Amino acid sequence: MTPATLRVLTPAPGVLAFYDGRVPGHRFMSQPNWVDDGAIELGIASYAIHDGTHALVYDTHVSLDHARLVRKHLESLGITRFVVVLSHWHLDHVAGTEVFAGSPVIANAKTLAHLTEHRLGIEDATYHGPPAIIPLILPSQVFSGQMTLQIGRRTVELIETEIHSDDATVLWLPAERLLLAGDTLEDSLTYVGDPHRLDAHLQGLARLAALTPLRILPNHGAEDVIAAGGYGPGMIAAAEAYNGHLIRCQTDEAARALTPQQVLAPWLATRDVTWFAPYAKIHAQNLARVLAS
Repeated sequence: MTPATLRVLTPAPGVLAFYDGRVPGHRFMSQPNWVDDGAIELGIASYAIHDGTHALVYDTHVSLDHARLVRKHLESLGITRFVVVLSHWHLDHVAGTEVFAGSPVIANAKTLAHLTEHRLGIEDATYHGPPAIIPLILPSQVFSGQMTLQIGRRTVELIETEIHSDDATVLWLPAERLLLAGDTLEDSLTYVGDPHRLDAHLQGLARLAALTPLRILPNHGAEDVIAAGGYGPGMIAAAEAYNGHLIRCQTDEAARALTPQQVLAPWLATRDVTWFAPYAKIHAQNLARVLAS
């Protein structure tokens, strides 16, 4: 299967976004599946940071076919040396790693632990349903806290944090003040993996804000915004407000009645984030988990 809807964007010099989804009527598979429901419907990008013949691939996309197109495009630019960095362990970020066999695959230690624990279920599609990822390629190198890579002449810092999931890794390009956020930030709002850890998520968001990024590139966002260079730092403030709202919903019945558009109204007005209708479902799921917890 060739993903005909994959688009290649250039949000910054030497940075490519491989974007699929948010195409009306398009589905990856006819039956229910995690590619469509968790990725294609919302729009998803993986990224490459490149200089000379060296590229860092940040997440390997939702299928082997997507990853093959990513690699083919990078090779057409003369790139011969790859390193893969996984933003976290969720399936729509790790499915294409086999295409980069022989290259280092870096993740934090928690990502390796999660993938190892669920490997059999991921490979036979009993964990989270079809499609199966087989073989699931595990990270070959792990870090904790922070790690620095040199991609040609470019310095890239890997920073471990806990937002969305407990094993998030974001990329920070200090020279450009550019943050590649993985799923720690989303447009319109962030899916909350563990409602018991919202305080930790807020601490992680504060750490991202302290970097004072000029631009932010999330994995799930609007194609036109990513193509134009990404989001401003107000995206972090919007995520902090949304996470704080979910905490209030635990005890405040009036807060539960607010729509996500009402919660995010100041940042929607300034276009720090935009409203995309499928995120109403994500908010409903977040709220249900928060109340159940």
